[in-house]
Amino acid sequence: MTVRRRGFTFPLFLFASSLAAFGILGCGRFDAQPEPPKDASRAGSGDKSNTESLSGTGTKSDIAAPSASNVAFVPKRVTGGGQAMGTIVDLAAFTTPSLSEDAITQALREAFEEIRRVEHVMTTWDKDAVLSRVNESAGKAPVVVDDETLSVIEEARKMNERSSGTFDITFESMHGLWKFDQDLDPHPPDEAKIKDILPFVGNKHIVIDREKKTVFLDKARTKISLGGIAKGYGVDRAKKVLDDKGIASFYIKAGGDLFARGHKPDGSEWSAGIRDPRGPSESFFAILPLSDHAFSTAGDYERSYLKDGKRYHHILDPRTGHPATACRSVTIWAESALIADAIDDAVFILGPEKGLALVEDTPGVGAVIVDAKNKVWISKRLEGKLRVTREPTDGI
Repeated sequence: MTVRRRGFTFPLFLFASSLAAFGILGCGRFDAQPEPPKDASRAGSGDKSNTESLSGTGTKSDIAAPSASNVAFVPKRVTGGGQAMGTIVDLAAFTTPSLSEDAITQALREAFEEIRRVEHVMTTWDKDAVLSRVNESAGKAPVVVDDETLSVIEEARKMNERSSGTFDITFESMHGLWKFDQDLDPHPPDEAKIKDILPFVGNKHIVIDREKKTVFLDKARTKISLGGIAKGYGVDRAKKVLDDKGIASFYIKAGGDLFARGHKPDGSEWSAGIRDPRGPSESFFAILPLSDHAFSTAGDYERSYLKDGKRYHHILDPRTGHPATACRSVTIWAESALIADAIDDAVFILGPEKGLALVEDTPGVGAVIVDAKNKVWISKRLEGKLRVTREPTDGI
């Protein structure tokens, strides 16, 4: 196997590591179980993996009782979450001497409700939502937009410019052309249909009037969606809720987007695993320690199909209207979940060389790329942090 770091090739030395200690996390794997404090008798033999999904905004906690009443404080893991933004949201945090289980439970509920609020504000499924109104008015008139949504749209436009047009919220104009969701149709659309819609895709069709707080799409067939950035933004908002509550050890996971704050009670970092893009769904080829950072993976394996020996998937290159072909997976490490959410798709489309240039030029961002030929590329900021445990599986 060969690993490329910033384009340089060197032999890989395998790291001995037991994967059994890690819990599963969407596109990766997450370790959510603390080690027992040295001065406590037991620190929770019944601790559950964070793969448990909870209905609504409920929470649950588990820990074994200490053997004596005078032992040192033992942190308790409290979990919460539910369904939002088309995925399962998992949250977990630890009690402290000053933050009780009830206080943590309430904080997790509020953080989850913040994600639900972002979903309600930035959806395109509700015809009365602001983005739906922007799309309905395309080619007709500007629409007044709330400050929050306007700010996220502006962030998306900036990322479009920095990524050579590869991150583009007008990809929604191609909605229904390719079918990878519940409407799965394993047949590529006619090339003529792709060429017909491409003139309506592009940042240039979004007109923002900051003074009037309006957004206008200058072509009737142009549509926008924040689906490529809203989950990351929601995770960031939930993070703020928990930070404001003074919680120093927690994680938030929404599908493939997550953020981990601080360290586990034993002082060790959280750990996230990077899925093998051609291996079984629970297999991982690398492990990344995670503290005060977000982690997001874009892969061609989740929503895809094979036809005539070729893989078609949902990550579309807005410049061509076709699925991007330069990578199999891209994992981004960043201080902001919004940035990680946006950059993973851009790097996936750009490919390893141009993608790593974007990563290195973005403060605080790192990347792990499995390219179309199964080579692993590691950005400079992750050198010495990432533990590659084995070669990714090859395949179509």
